[in-house]
Amino acid sequence: MIRTLAAAILLAALVAGCGADDPATPSFGGGSEPPGASLDDLAELKAEANIEDCPSSAGTASGKDALPDLELDCLGGGRAVRLSGLTGMPTVINLWASWCEPCRKELPLLAKADREYAERVRFIGIDVADTAPESALRLAQASGVTYPQLVDRGGRTRAPLRYMGLPQTVFVDEQGRMVFTERTPFRSYADVTAAIRRHLGVTP
Repeated sequence: MIRTLAAAILLAALVAGCGADDPATPSFGGGSEPPGASLDDLAELKAEANIEDCPSSAGTASGKDALPDLELDCLGGGRAVRLSGLTGMPTVINLWASWCEPCRKELPLLAKADREYAERVRFIGIDVADTAPESALRLAQASGVTYPQLVDRGGRTRAPLRYMGLPQTVFVDEQGRMVFTERTPFRSYADVTAAIRRHLGVTP
């Protein structure tokens, strides 16, 4: 009976997605040099994956639900990005991690949307709490993801972006205001395009 109950609880947790507080969830840790791979190695992996440089963040979001004034490093090297500076274009921010199975299934859908919407919608990824950033870069490459990737080493985005688990996708208007947050993974490309149309008013 106890074993049956424990199995049911585990199954429910897996169905719900990747919990940010799962004790098995790794933590990226601190320091300027991530474990496992050198900064040069990460830069090479980023180049191989054709991941775009992180964007300039010179704008200033303001008002209710504005993106937080939080600076994150660019995964694989490059300019840091201040989230509150991501203005001027509708933006889709996806929080994910290489150890998160629903994230892995969702990434190719977002990669396709990034290609489809081209210059009309900006896509940004935030790799959260990966102990091995090289795994994140390899997954991005395997998923066809080329849009810019930030990295959250210590879960600093949790409170300001209000995430409880992964994946999570935040829709941001041209003024840098968070207009909607999707807390469940996208199951199909049609789901992604419908969400962009509904929350950002942009069609494919």
